[in-house]
Amino acid sequence: MKKNLLFLLFGLLTTLNYAQEKNDIGTKKIWRVNFLNPAIELEIPTGQYSTFSSALGIGYGGGYPDLTSAGNGFIYIISPFADFQQKWFYNLNKRNRKDRNTENNSGNFVSLRFVTRGNSIAENVYRTSDFDFTVGPTWGIQRKYGENFHLLFDIGPIYYFDTNGNGNFYPILLQLNLGFDLKKK
Repeated sequence: MKKNLLFLLFGLLTTLNYAQEKNDIGTKKIWRVNFLNPAIELEIPTGQYSTFSSALGIGYGGGYPDLTSAGNGFIYIISPFADFQQKWFYNLNKRNRKDRNTENNSGNFVSLRFVTRGNSIAENVYRTSDFDFTVGPTWGIQRKYGENFHLLFDIGPIYYFDTNGNGNFYPILLQLNLGFDLKKK
């Protein structure tokens, strides 16, 4: 009886292990072009359920309270930026079980995000430094719709700072990206 139970347990564990190896749900390498804040983005897998994305572009950003002054009305800073984000997806298998799209890393995630902005091209504020930085955790979703349309939304608190040592916490920073996933040949 004990031998049969051990044999059954071994067979079950082997089957489960084989099933995990055959699971093709996971993250993929994706090139994107974003157009809300124009940028080129590369998202590469760092694990079965994690990716690292990096984007370079020129876009709109607001001012941070301790890093800008003399702005009134609609505050804007248009500048080059670099955006780096490590994402950990937590629902790819659940989406797959419910027959929802997981292509091009479509799923929910938590992340650690780092953004830097450079010299302004146009602005209506005075900045304490030509370069500023933000870092913080986020929660977000990204989806692929149709052939190659991409949507990303994330939200989270940040710490912002500049090269002069000014900085502070900001309770909520939103990101919305719309763009296109570039097709593989």
